[in-house]
Amino acid sequence: MIEVKVSTAVNPTEDKERVEMAVMNMFPLIDIGTVTTDEGDFLEGTGDIESLRNIHDLFRRELIIDTARTRLEAGSYRNPTRTRFLINKQVATIGKLNFPAIEEPLGSIHVDITTDTAEDMEILIEWLTPPTEEGIPLFEPEMPKL
Repeated sequence: MIEVKVSTAVNPTEDKERVEMAVMNMFPLIDIGTVTTDEGDFLEGTGDIESLRNIHDLFRRELIIDTARTRLEAGSYRNPTRTRFLINKQVATIGKLNFPAIEEPLGSIHVDITTDTAEDMEILIEWLTPPTEEGIPLFEPEMPKL
């Protein structure tokens, strides 16, 4: 089983609808809800492998498969059944995907993906970011049934 968790802060200076649009541009199949804490408002949602289909397609449209693979592998360094990465919230508002190196001043979209086994994570990463030659996938794996 694959669980995808998405969250981002909604800063007082931001329009909540625009932040929600940014998240939905990346993850249109995840239902997003507002969570209010002592630290402020956050948008959060949970999905499954289907919720990654748009990210899968964006990696190809943006020609960032190799970069995405590096980020996914780096995000699972300490735990082979989990990967984490950030998406630039401002760039996501226009439907583009960008990986910031660190948390941005206005906050990033946090993506946390967990699988049951390390092997499942390897299969997922290969589906999302297959090996490439000059940025073109050598093959396109089917969406795994994890």
